Amino acid sequence: MSEEVVKEAPEEVEIYADGACRGNPGPGGWGALLRCRGRERELYGSELLTTNNRMEMLAVISALQALSRPCRIQVYTDSRYVCDGMRSWLPAWKRRGWRTAQGDAVKNQDLWQLLDAEQQRHEISWHWVKGHAGHVENERVDRLANRAIDEMHARS
Repeated sequence: MSEEVVKEAPEEVEIYADGACRGNPGPGGWGALLRCRGRERELYGSELLTTNNRMEMLAVISALQALSRPCRIQVYTDSRYVCDGMRSWLPAWKRRGWRTAQGDAVKNQDLWQLLDAEQQRHEISWHWVKGHAGHVENERVDRLANRAIDEMHARS
């Protein structure tokens, strides 16, 4: 008698992510919303001295790292930097030893490597949405990112 092995399909997850920075560099925050099977989870955090691009990246990284197992994910961000980096630039940077086409070191290499590692763990589709244009979830994560900065200032 043979036993059929049933492989569980990966969980479908939506991630909405945004970063904010007051000054660039300056105090920054990030926010993320994870949605799966009708349930939602909000995440946010801040750094005292950072850049907007780093906050955009940390929002996505933190959301991906919050997942306990590999998933099929739709990531929505208003950051062309993150979308273009993950959809286009990353393979070339890796081939060139984390150098740009001009031979310069890739900025934020530490975070790109974390995103790359998460991309290996999950099946991810990257979607750009226009920021500050009424996209409900994008506006929500923007508020989370700014809340993170406000809470950081309130603690100091």
